Amino acid sequence: MEPTARTPPITIARILKTRGIKGEVVAELHTDFPSRFEGLHEVWLEFPDGRRERFSLEDSWAYRGRRVLRFGGVGSIADATRLVGAWVQVDAARIVPLPVGTYYDHDLVGCKVRGPGGEFLGTVTDVVRLQGNSLLAVQGPRGEYWIPAVAAICREISLERKEILADLPEGLMDLNQ
Repeated sequence: MEPTARTPPITIARILKTRGIKGEVVAELHTDFPSRFEGLHEVWLEFPDGRRERFSLEDSWAYRGRRVLRFGGVGSIADATRLVGAWVQVDAARIVPLPVGTYYDHDLVGCKVRGPGGEFLGTVTDVVRLQGNSLLAVQGPRGEYWIPAVAAICREISLERKEILADLPEGLMDLNQ
């Protein structure tokens, strides 16, 4: 089943380059669960032009912090070259459950951020991962600003309401202007 607007695909890797002469590719991981490739037999590739194509995943293994992938029907460098730049995706139904209190980036994007009094502060447009911390990019009435994605600031996250209750330190919005 091809992902639809109601069930957006989950990106788990991006193909960076070819490897060897047998059609293998090296992919940068975009998942916190590299083990999800074990037992994975089918993926979608989304190409830079927006086109999606289903591929059987014949084999994969860890390689220098990345993943080597071998797809069915891709047996040469020429075949593999056309895959470079594609995003490797799985159906949302194949998502790995997270522990309570942790969230996927794609679940946070689109959430409305509200202050302690319920005032609208903006909408999360992106999640940026930095070493040791993540930041939420928020577009609000005063422009774009960044807030640390920590429990001391993001007091309550409701995915059902697509809302984050945030208690921003004084001056944080001004700091980001």
